[in-house]
Amino acid sequence: MEIEAPLAGRALVVIVDDRTANSSEQDSTGPLVTELLTEAGFLVDGVVAVTSDEVDVRNALNTAVIGGVDLVVSIGGTGVSPRDVTPDVTAEVLDREIPGISEALRSSGIAAGTLDAGLSRGLVGVSGSTLVVNLASSRAAIRDGMATLTPLAKQVITDLSGLDA
Repeated sequence: MEIEAPLAGRALVVIVDDRTANSSEQDSTGPLVTELLTEAGFLVDGVVAVTSDEVDVRNALNTAVIGGVDLVVSIGGTGVSPRDVTPDVTAEVLDREIPGISEALRSSGIAAGTLDAGLSRGLVGVSGSTLVVNLASSRAAIRDGMATLTPLAKQVITDLSGLDA
């Protein structure tokens, strides 16, 4: 008899990429993040693609928070180009930042040789009872970032739920 692991929480993936949002390019990162979240015990409600527009990113993050997911992972828009607005918008949505997780994601990315993860301005924090995470968009940054993130995310979600009290 196989015993199922408890559900880690509900998650939503937000892809911030102009080409993907405009359907001119196939998204390869959404399925990867979904697979990694599912392996970590999360139920993924869906993948949403938005343009690198402040309003679009803000609407996607706010919709996820209002929808009551435990975790929102945004992919892309974390670099230094003028179109990389994800961290700036995320800062407006967050109630509290968790800089230790952001630093861990950058540090593990640099250690793994994933330059875009090391250069990411991505933020991590809490909005209401939702953990919001920004990751760089390369497959290497996603794989490394998710390996670093998932145990930390599970702890934050447990803390936010008050079930450990």
